[in-house]
Amino acid sequence: MQLKVKILGIDSGGKPIIYLNKKDADELNITASERVIVYSKKKITAIANISTIAVEKGYLGVNEEIRKSLSLKQNFKVEVEVAPFPKSLQFIRNKLSGKKLLYHEIKEIVQDLVDGNLNENEISAFVTSLHIDKIDLDEATSLSRAMVDTGKILKINKKIIADKHSIGGIPGDKTTLLVVPIIASEGFTIPKTSSRAITSVAGTADRAEVLMPVEFKIKKMLDVIKKSNGCIMWGGAIDLAPADDMFVKTEFSLHIDPLLLPSIMSKKKAVGTTHLVVDIPTGRGAKMKTTGEADLLARDIIELGRRLGIHTHCVVTFGDQPIGNTVGPALEAKEALEVIMNKRKVPDLIDKTCNIAGSLFGLLGKKDGYALAKTILESGKAEKKLREIIKAQGGNPSILPEDIPIGKHSMVIRSEKSGQVIWMENRIIVEIGRAAGAPKDKGAGIVFNKKIGDRVDKGELLFTVYAEKVHKLDRAKYILSTQKPLGVGEKSDMLIHTITESPVVERTFVIDR
Repeated sequence: MQLKVKILGIDSGGKPIIYLNKKDADELNITASERVIVYSKKKITAIANISTIAVEKGYLGVNEEIRKSLSLKQNFKVEVEVAPFPKSLQFIRNKLSGKKLLYHEIKEIVQDLVDGNLNENEISAFVTSLHIDKIDLDEATSLSRAMVDTGKILKINKKIIADKHSIGGIPGDKTTLLVVPIIASEGFTIPKTSSRAITSVAGTADRAEVLMPVEFKIKKMLDVIKKSNGCIMWGGAIDLAPADDMFVKTEFSLHIDPLLLPSIMSKKKAVGTTHLVVDIPTGRGAKMKTTGEADLLARDIIELGRRLGIHTHCVVTFGDQPIGNTVGPALEAKEALEVIMNKRKVPDLIDKTCNIAGSLFGLLGKKDGYALAKTILESGKAEKKLREIIKAQGGNPSILPEDIPIGKHSMVIRSEKSGQVIWMENRIIVEIGRAAGAPKDKGAGIVFNKKIGDRVDKGELLFTVYAEKVHKLDRAKYILSTQKPLGVGEKSDMLIHTITESPVVERTFVIDR
C-alpha cells in the first residue's frame, strides 16, 4: 500500500512507531501493536497505532525515529506492508516456559529489539521471564555479546584500556570525577561512559555536565581520549550496546533489574575495556544488603568478565550513607572539585576514591595502588588531568568551585535532641533530593553537616536542602514532615520505630547504571 507521509513531531523514546487511519489499517488487515514495514530508499519495521482522527485516510503518521531513519519529508510517498512474524517471539515463548536460550536465539531477540520488531508487551515478557527464571551466566554471557554485536564499538588503538563502574544505589557517589583523572594521569587510557539519573538524585553524567559538555558522538569521544587519555561522557549519545538502554526502560517500568550483569559488561566490552574494577556498595539502602550477597555478585561479575576477555576485580564498599557531604549534580561537582584541588578534606570520598583507583592500579601492574592514588590526588597531578579532560570536552578548564551555581532557595534542618547520628536512609535522601528538583535542576540537592557516628547537640544543623524553584522546596518540605532521612540517638538505643498498624513498605529500587 502506498501512503503519503505525515510528520507528527512525536519522539517515542527510540521506538519506531507509525499511525494509520483505521480504514487503511482494515485494508492491510492489521490491528494496533502489529508490525509493518515502511519502505523508502531504506526500510524500517515499525509498530502500528491506529486512529480515526490523528491521521486521515491515505496518510501515514510517522514519529521522529522513523523520520530520521528514513530521511522522510512531509507528503513523501512510501510503501507500507505487513511485516512477517518475528522468529524471536518463539524464543521468548521458550524462555517463558523455562527453557535455557542459546546465543543465536538471544541474538535474534536482541536484534529484533534494536530493529523495532518487538512491541512493549513482548519486551516486557522477555525481561519478566529473566527475572522469574533467573538469568544464568551462560545467558548473561550471550546477552552481553549480543548487545555488543548489535551496536557500535569504540576502537581505541591501545593494548590496555582501563575502566571503573559502580552498580549504583548510593547517593552522592562522585568518585568517578576523581578516579578517571587519577588513572589517566598515570598514562593509562580510561574512556568512561556514564549514565544519567533514572531513579537517583544524580548520575555521573549529570555531575560531570556541571563541569563540561558530556554528549558526543564516537568521533569526538576518540578525539578527547587522544588528547587527554580519558573522558567522562554520557553513554546514551554514543549508541554503544543500544539494546541495553531499551531493556533499562522496561526494567524501570516493572521495578526489576534482571539484566544488571550483561548491562554493565556489554557497555564495557563495547568500549574495548581490558581491565575493570566494579564497585559494589553494600548496606542499608544499597542494592546489596550484606557482604555475603555482594561477594556472590562479585563472583558472577568476575566470571562474566573472564568469559568476555575483561580482567575484572570488584571492591565491596560501605553503602549505609551518602558518599561525601553532598547530594545533587552541582553540589557534588563542587565538592569533587574542592577535593581534587585539595581545598577540602572529605575522608570517606577520598578513601573510596583511592581504594577504587588503587585496585585498578593493582590490576594494571602498579604496586601500592592506594598510596599511589592518594599521592596523585594530593600532588595536584589529578587536578591537572581533570582540567585537561574538561578542556578537551569543551568546558572551562579554569572553573573554580565558587563558579558553580547552587539553588537559591534553601531549608535548614536542625536536630531535635542531642546524641549522635546512628543511621541514614538512602531511599528517603534520594526522595528528598529529587523532590527538590534534582537531577533536572542541577543546583538542587542536599548538603549534610552530620553523618553516621557524628556527635550532635540539640538545635545543631544536620543538613540543608537546596532548590532552584520554591515550589519544589515545598515538595521536599512535605516529605520531611512525614519521613526522616537520618536518626539521632545513642549507641545503646535499640528501638528504630514502633508500628501500630499495617504499614505500607516502600522498597528501594535503583536502576541507574
